[in-house]
Amino acid sequence: MKVVPFFHKFKIKIFRILIPEKFNKVLIIRLSSFGDVLLTTPLIRALKAHYKGAEIDFIVREQYYDLLTLNPAINQIIVYENDKKKIAALRSRLTHNKYDLVIDLQNNLRSRLLLKGIGPPIVRFNKHSIKKFLLVKFKINMLKDLPPVPERYIKTVPGLAVNNDGVEFYTDKNHNPLLTNGKISIGLCPGSRHFTKMWKKEYFISLGNLLSKNGYKVVLFGGKDDMDICSEISEKISGSINLSNDNDALQTAVDMKMCSAIVCNDSGLMHLASAIKIPVVVIFGSTVREFGFAPYKNKNIIVENNSLSCRPCSHIGKDYCPKEHFKCMSDILPELVFENITRILDY
Repeated sequence: MKVVPFFHKFKIKIFRILIPEKFNKVLIIRLSSFGDVLLTTPLIRALKAHYKGAEIDFIVREQYYDLLTLNPAINQIIVYENDKKKIAALRSRLTHNKYDLVIDLQNNLRSRLLLKGIGPPIVRFNKHSIKKFLLVKFKINMLKDLPPVPERYIKTVPGLAVNNDGVEFYTDKNHNPLLTNGKISIGLCPGSRHFTKMWKKEYFISLGNLLSKNGYKVVLFGGKDDMDICSEISEKISGSINLSNDNDALQTAVDMKMCSAIVCNDSGLMHLASAIKIPVVVIFGSTVREFGFAPYKNKNIIVENNSLSCRPCSHIGKDYCPKEHFKCMSDILPELVFENITRILDY
């Protein structure tokens, strides 16, 4: 017989009193970043399916607006700006909107201050910060049995069913005409926000030339911060195309759809490729899949160095290797990644 602690039963009863059974207006807040915002789309879909007719509003930073702008399930996207006067005005606006429920997926000081006193019940995403700390600092893994982050987002609202369609992304752009040349195209995404999550530049160059030598068309993808590295890599790969741009996710997605596979780091573009159902070969360095951010419900192969006792050294990445050897990336050679590209193309 399973024993359920009394306090657990009591907590559930209190929750049911506070949260209405029917929602007409729901607010989701996830301010950043690229991948985290994309991973909210299964929750949006689950809310729309469960609470038919409900209006779903979403608060996000301006630079991630395009990730949701064409999502048909969202009623209104509200842009968050980190300015005291604008935050005060936004708080007043949220109070006036009279939401039935607020879902705080950001769950940090900034989101808590914004939502303070606006009225409706608020449920918050459990980040499991202590468990992440234990894994990073002491390699005590209490995360291995947790579901992926998109499913944990859904479970923030009791009663929602986890669906099986993965992450969603909508675009209305036309693909670049350079991608219709008859060759099989392989996309390379060399960027990431942190150094320890980036496979070595020279390895991307070697891989690109290996692909080109074997008859594949190589395409470079990246955002504004990746334009320099994409340009440098593309210049050293015969016949490659550099399609990095000024953070135009709508264009990047439609161009990615022309590729047969994408090679990427643990980054936002990994989640974008997964959202449009392009097979991905992902190179994990300082981070690990236990954090819940592996490609979600999409064909993938994760390449990582599991022989290191220092992994993970961070749950978000670092600007330097704490051990100064960077073996988590240096030991993953281009030939190994090439082998995994051919594997995923044969699936």
